[in-house]
Amino acid sequence: MKFQMYHENYNVTDLDKSLAFYEKALGLKEKRRVNGEDFVIAYLGNDESDFELELTWLQDHPQPYDLGECEFHLAFRTDDYEAAHKLHEEMGCICFENPAMGIYFIEDPDGYWLEIVPRK
Repeated sequence: MKFQMYHENYNVTDLDKSLAFYEKALGLKEKRRVNGEDFVIAYLGNDESDFELELTWLQDHPQPYDLGECEFHLAFRTDDYEAAHKLHEEMGCICFENPAMGIYFIEDPDGYWLEIVPRK
């Protein structure tokens, strides 16, 4: 039996703001959408992978989500680490850097951490 990673879900409080962030910061574009009576699910992706990020907006959840200690993250690998770092620095979304490991993290509008690693 084999399993392929398919998607990861993040619940968001402002879908438009999150869509704009993920497109600018990581080049992810909306691939498809499910509109429910009181929710919207947007699936984001790019041409680099079949893996998708699922953003879910719930009408009856206007307060920020409790992410606990945020000890989880999704990682992205880039061919141009320096340019990515410059973009994220300009966006003001870098929340943690670990120069010894050669990685850093950015934070999305809802507080989710995303790891940026260079392609080696």
